[in-house]
Amino acid sequence: MNKPPKKIDLMSEQERNDYHAKKMEKKKAARDKMLATKTKEKGLIIVHTGKGKGKSTAAFGMVFRALGHGFKIGIVQFVKGKWGTGERDILEKFPEQVTIKAMGEGFTWDTQDRARDIRAAKAAWEMAKEMIMDKSYKMILLDELNICLRYDYLDIKEVVEFLKNKPIDTHVIITGRNAKEELIEIADLVTEMSMIKHPFRSGIKAQAGIEF
Repeated sequence: MNKPPKKIDLMSEQERNDYHAKKMEKKKAARDKMLATKTKEKGLIIVHTGKGKGKSTAAFGMVFRALGHGFKIGIVQFVKGKWGTGERDILEKFPEQVTIKAMGEGFTWDTQDRARDIRAAKAAWEMAKEMIMDKSYKMILLDELNICLRYDYLDIKEVVEFLKNKPIDTHVIITGRNAKEELIEIADLVTEMSMIKHPFRSGIKAQAGIEF
């Protein structure tokens, strides 16, 4: 059984254009009214988590955007310290704006040494705290911190309490799978990356420009 045509389908091209213009005018008025109520400005706690690819990629996208605004940025890599990445190679060309501390020693299944992983995580967290409390930094990226929290290499209560008392104007971005609920609770922005397809499952290895 054929469905009856929609009203818009019976319109002429000009009528459609007029209808669209009126609809967008109403939408803009509603949006302008909503935006007028958004007056606060503060440093955000941002969490990128989930099983999908793109958590660190999106975070580094924010870093590059902040770089364009002239911000001073601190980056602590909790896991990928031994990996060479395109982002690090580019950002190291801006030493006056960006400080990068690659302090991880690889994923826990690579090191196979829990005590060593805990020492590396604690050293990275101390560096992160130092950067966050330095008010000359506008944005701090804590890449793969969630992995250290997932394995309880760091005390989640200590991390949460510290972040709750960070300088008010400092943005802190945290990446990694399995973000803990306590961290999600205090965050201002949380994005979960969902995996629909991944080339790794088809036997394709990590590639330059895509994964690193």
